Amino acid sequence: MNTTSAISRRLVLGGTVGVLASPAIMGRAAAATRGVTDTEIVIGQMSDLSGVTAVQGVNNNNAMRLAFDEVNKAGGIHGRSIRFIVEDMEYIVPKAVQAMNKLLNRDNIFFALGNGGTPHNDAVMPSMFEKNVPNVFPLTCARSMYQPFNRLKFGQFSSYYDQMRAGVKYFVEQRGKKVVGVMYQDTDFGRDVQAGVVAQLQSMGLTLAAETAHRPTDTDFNAALARQKDAGCDLICMGTIVKDTSIILQTAHKMGWNVDFCGQFASYSTAVAEAPGEPAEGFFSMAPALYRYPDDPLPAVQAFGAKYRKTFGIDVNYLGEAGYTAATFTIAVLEKAGRDLTLDSFIGALESTKDWHDIFGGPALSMSPTNHHASSQSFLSVVKNRRWTPVMDAALSF
Repeated sequence: MNTTSAISRRLVLGGTVGVLASPAIMGRAAAATRGVTDTEIVIGQMSDLSGVTAVQGVNNNNAMRLAFDEVNKAGGIHGRSIRFIVEDMEYIVPKAVQAMNKLLNRDNIFFALGNGGTPHNDAVMPSMFEKNVPNVFPLTCARSMYQPFNRLKFGQFSSYYDQMRAGVKYFVEQRGKKVVGVMYQDTDFGRDVQAGVVAQLQSMGLTLAAETAHRPTDTDFNAALARQKDAGCDLICMGTIVKDTSIILQTAHKMGWNVDFCGQFASYSTAVAEAPGEPAEGFFSMAPALYRYPDDPLPAVQAFGAKYRKTFGIDVNYLGEAGYTAATFTIAVLEKAGRDLTLDSFIGALESTKDWHDIFGGPALSMSPTNHHASSQSFLSVVKNRRWTPVMDAALSF
């Protein structure tokens, strides 16, 4: 499958495994647990497949579908196949609401996995929770994905807030940075990044030197960078994603301003590292785990990377690896929940999963009845020769 076919308005993965149940049996199963019949489990997702973050949404979604294809071909989960229904919301909040309404009311999903975008998730979670539909491992590191605690919220990653606190602490203590600024999208996502920067500076007796906010679609950052430069910033923390990160780095390069920039999960992308003209050389980013390139020596990583490229015609990026981790974790949880699959057994299996590891050597994922945040670890990498290189293998803390 090529990239064009992966970017579609609506993707449905699934099939029937085993002997078909009678309509009466299927009706009773559906009545007992929404999105679960005798032969299938319906999982939904709203993702950006054609908007400003499509390079992330498509890669993440591809990897999930690869994992679900694998389990379906192997016979499903306790005799049920996974039907994965994906709606393109183009990174636009009203379209995310529309997409989730369809998934909830027409597709009758059991739960959502990998929903994209911070403001988009914040907008749809109330309607999801009204129908007792869990939001599992959304593709965002916002604290609102697991705070305040809710029985139906499950977060996969260390938060933007935590990532930036750990990053600022490292740069101040280990690299002697003293004048810190922040550039961020004026969204829930960007404000979470800004809050982490401010909180860590305050805890170290420092103040924020400059801050500039912009819309996700903005493309002119000359004035914003001039403000940061006039403030004398020696470190700029970035609440940006892919396109705006690349444009900001290109603009700074054209200005001849050699200052350190540090992003987070949303900018930890090969699309940033490989941007034309190499503006990202020396760009730092925090992330919840370390990206394993397809030529990584781990055999399981190489096999996954080769299969991904053969299937989709592109190399997997970090968001793809995160998606595969989320999907394989979910498969393990569904196996653990057993044949008698209900909302309670699914949540019980999630809450009793401890020290689960993915194939990429990422941090252990654990949850409990009082903690739905699978990992709080943060790692720092830097772009060298168009590749992400770990600054250190150990996680940073604050």
